[in-house]
Order: sequence, then structure tokens, then C-alpha cells
Amino acid sequence: MKEPAVEIKDLSISIGGARILEAVSFSVDEREYLSIIGPNGAGKTTILKCLMRIYPNWTGTVKVAGIPIDAMSQKELAGRISYVPQSEGRSVPFTVGEMVVMGRYPHLSPFTSIKPVDREAVEQALEMTGTSGIAERRFNTLSGGEKQMVLIASALAQGAGIMLLDEPTTFLDPKHEEDIQRVLATVNRTLGITILNVTHDINSAALNGDRVVILKNGRVIYDGDSESIITNELLEGVYDRRFMIHRHPRTGQPVIAPDIIEP
Repeated sequence: MKEPAVEIKDLSISIGGARILEAVSFSVDEREYLSIIGPNGAGKTTILKCLMRIYPNWTGTVKVAGIPIDAMSQKELAGRISYVPQSEGRSVPFTVGEMVVMGRYPHLSPFTSIKPVDREAVEQALEMTGTSGIAERRFNTLSGGEKQMVLIASALAQGAGIMLLDEPTTFLDPKHEEDIQRVLATVNRTLGITILNVTHDINSAALNGDRVVILKNGRVIYDGDSESIITNELLEGVYDRRFMIHRHPRTGQPVIAPDIIEP
């Protein structure tokens, strides 16, 4: 039987004396698209940072392709997992092309030059994300949507089979949000890259991808089919409020409609 792409068992962590995750357990199969949702402070981003060993002081077991991540070097881990942080506030003095080349770091050393295989990976990542035309521009000059797409391109160039994303469409306008969702769908379905996507967008979690894990107060309270999450029986207990739920006019799936806020 094939090992899961990611397997997490009893993951717990305290930060600054506060318990952030408590015995979190779930797995992600190869080529699966998993969304992680939940209210602010639920521990969603913390899971990603534990996977990347940004937070090292967790307890439990975390495996990638059956190998405990604490048995890997950071470079070995980077060869298997890429991480796309939020772009907001990032200001670096590099061009887009240079940013994407830096995504190849698991395959390079300080004493080797860029090889044809590295250049090919960079060109493919730029093309897939539609950023080839801005490769000479400085990252600092880009819009939020362009920056986020460049970070995804850099993660693609990394060549890892698993991509972690931390709220990749936050602060973006509808067009850039749609563009990023389309790229992620292509990355998952065409390239077969496993995706773990932390998001606050409940509709996106329900409509895009295969499965959803819901966190509240550092614990998993739902792990299952993405199409089954849009119910007030479930969501009211997560977000402490009721939602207006309707059927999507094209697919018939339940979706959350915007409500009118009254004083």
C-alpha cells in the first residue's frame, strides 16, 4: 500500500505558553487537493509552519512519503515540499526571474552554476503562471496578485511534489483570485502536485479540491468531503454564526451567499 504524501499524527505545539495545536491528526494522499479552514487562531498556518520546520518545537509524528521529517535535512525536505507564504508586505530587491530561479535552491549549491534543467524548470514555471512577460520587472513593483503568482512560480520551479499555500488569495481582487485558483487546479490535476491550501474562503474550499479539514481551537473537528461542508449544522459550530446557504446556479452545490449587515 502506498504511503500518504503527508501523514500527521498527534501534532501538538505551544507557542509563548499558549496551546496552538492539540493532537491534530490527518493524512493527505498523493495528488490530493486538501483545503484547511477554520476561524482566526485555529492553528491553520501553524500546521504549515510545523511541516516546514519553521516551528521546530512540536510533538507528535509528521511524515512525508513515509519518512519522518525530523530524519531529513532541510534541503531534502525542500526537495519534497514547497511553501507559498502570503505576499502581503514582502519587499525584496530582486527581479521576477531571479525570484523564480531562487526556487531551485534544493537542487543547487554555492559552487555550481545554473544548469539547463534548472533554466527549463524556471521557464516552465513562469509560463504556467503567466509571469514570463514580467520576468525582468522588480518584485517590489508588482501588484499583490502579481506577487502571489510569482511566489507560486518560485514554488513550482522548486520541483517538489507537495505544495503548501498560506491563504494565497487573501487581499486579491476577483480576477487575480480566479487566476490563482485556475493555476492551482492545473498544478494539481495536470502536474499531479499534492496541495495543502490554508484559506478563509469557505466557498472556495467547498468548490475547489477534494477534501477539507476544519480546525477550531487547535483541534480537527471535521475531516471529509469538500462538498459536504456547507451546512449550518457544521459551520455554525465552527464560526459561531449562521450563514445564508443557497444552491450554485451552475453546479447545484450548496454555497454561502453574502448577507446584509444591519446595525
